[in-house]
Amino acid sequence: MSELKELIERYIELEDNFDEENDEMAEELHDLGHEIDHAVYNEEFVIVYNAGTEDEEVVALIVSDEDDEHEEFFIPVYTDEEEAKIGIESFLEEGEEAEFAFDKASGNDIVQAYADDDEFLGLAINAPQCDFVIFSENVHDCSE
Repeated sequence: MSELKELIERYIELEDNFDEENDEMAEELHDLGHEIDHAVYNEEFVIVYNAGTEDEEVVALIVSDEDDEHEEFFIPVYTDEEEAKIGIESFLEEGEEAEFAFDKASGNDIVQAYADDDEFLGLAINAPQCDFVIFSENVHDCSE
């Protein structure tokens, strides 16, 4: 299991048991979130794209309402190919008819590729099996 996947599982568990009055728990949650920000920056993710289109479009998860003028979205990224296969199965179950394929890129490279797109919100990690997103502005490395 990747270190990032372990950090996310620990974060979700801590968040599920969060007690607002426990300052120590709040600090631990904050520190763990910051550690995840760094891990996402450096992590090499599996990304899924539609190989059946001319421009091989990367899969995006639209989160805007149908009535919205703009379509805000997250890019689903996966910690390994097995997680990506589970994600693809989910897309197919939802009626997506596409020829999916994999590629790899670092979290920072993905965020930078969409940096000029105002509708890009961030990364959905191991979606939909893991309900964890990280907003693009949080992906950073303090050592740079």
